Amino acid sequence: MSKVVLCYSGGLDTTVCIPLLKERYGFKEVITVTVNVGQPEEDLKKAEERGKKYADRHYTVDAVDEFVDMIFMLIKANGDYEGYVLGTALARPVIARNVAEIAVKENADAIAHGATGKGNDQLRFDNIFLEYGFKVIAPMRELNLTREWEIEYAIKNGIDIPVTKDRPWSIDENLWSRSVEGGKLESPSYIPPEEIYEWTNREAKEDEIIRIDFERGVPVALNGKKMSGRGLIEKLNRIGGRHGIGRTDMMEDRVLGLKARENYEHPAATILITAHRDLEKLVLTRRELKFKRFVEEEWAELVYYGLVNDPLFDALNAFIDRTQERVTGWVKLRLGDCHVMPVARDSEFSLYREELVSFDSLGIDQSLAEGFSIFHSLQGRLFRRLKRD
Repeated sequence: MSKVVLCYSGGLDTTVCIPLLKERYGFKEVITVTVNVGQPEEDLKKAEERGKKYADRHYTVDAVDEFVDMIFMLIKANGDYEGYVLGTALARPVIARNVAEIAVKENADAIAHGATGKGNDQLRFDNIFLEYGFKVIAPMRELNLTREWEIEYAIKNGIDIPVTKDRPWSIDENLWSRSVEGGKLESPSYIPPEEIYEWTNREAKEDEIIRIDFERGVPVALNGKKMSGRGLIEKLNRIGGRHGIGRTDMMEDRVLGLKARENYEHPAATILITAHRDLEKLVLTRRELKFKRFVEEEWAELVYYGLVNDPLFDALNAFIDRTQERVTGWVKLRLGDCHVMPVARDSEFSLYREELVSFDSLGIDQSLAEGFSIFHSLQGRLFRRLKRD
């Protein structure tokens, strides 16, 4: 084999992969591909610099708009896996498809990635790369490497790396979320230092109320101002972060069955999903909401497992999109110290009727409810009477 395309983040794992692919696997040419899904500009710049420095050729692909489309799907599905808003998981298929397209263009012999054999990313990347028919190379997994070994290898070989033994955090950041793991953070009993957080600084001194407008389940405006999806998410990350909204410290069940301690930051995701769920409660029927919860759980699991190319994923989205035809309106939320709470909402499709609900108006003949009440609990009463007798 002569040519391999490497899915490249610019971090420790993937940078170490470049020489390993030549030394251990015999590739003559390593091509790095960095896919932009909303990482910081500085990270993209560093990845490009390292890719051009250590690889034979480098590509940077802008896939932010494609990722935003996936985020909109997630919002409509209230995407949540065990409390995790799927930021990294959702981005992986977008990254993988763009890397695979470059591999097709380059007529590569294989595609490589820096995922380990203990995490979920190996499955997400492998799935898409195999779909395109490529041989997959995973040096971290196949050579059974540790992070400490990688750091020492990088130092020994003069490779510029973004971590040290004292601060071995592994950070994955995109438009939707920021994850931090590694080092002492892996221990469930370790309290994370404030230094690991960047998005949620809690600098706001007072609560504030914001308004988010939705059209067919998609957020389209903030405080009455129409915004692009990317702009709205970036703005809410800043606003929510000032209030410390969107931190998740959790024990997560990985696909392989391993329990792992994970730390995330996701202000915009927390705010938007909270607002979207609240608006759905106003416009969807009780049975729609109940059934959609089952759909949402399956949807989130497919994303977490990296199975977005499964036919079921398309079928679930078809159902979700049908429910979103009426999820149009606005929600006002109060943002405070580490919390977000809906305080008002309105929609032309609202199923709320004041004249039916209010204690201050008749609206409906209350005496009609007596017959319903008699039959409502009939079987339970009969059962209890039999037990007493």
